[in-house]
Amino acid sequence: MTINDSSASYAIIRYNIRTYRSAGVVAVIGGKHKAELELKNFEDAQDSSDRHEGWRYLIDKTDLKAGTDPAKATLHRQAELEKRESKALRETDPSNPSSLPRQR
Repeated sequence: MTINDSSASYAIIRYNIRTYRSAGVVAVIGGKHKAELELKNFEDAQDSSDRHEGWRYLIDKTDLKAGTDPAKATLHRQAELEKRESKALRETDPSNPSSLPRQR
């Protein structure tokens, strides 16, 4: 583990592997090791029927501070995803001259 891993923050996200639906951020934890332990706690506390329905947890590095309210973290994460998606669409839009490959 690098120093960066121990000082970074990680969002724990609940999502469904069957529907690809996200239920949002459930916690923002400081340090990768602590985030992995907290993820395990969520998994251990999970009801078997919930898991059978496809619900899982994952960790994702974030620029948010540890302890950020999960609802605010979910909104922030969604805004970041939409921004990246919008950028990707602009870069691949054939009507956008800057997205076309340059000719030599």
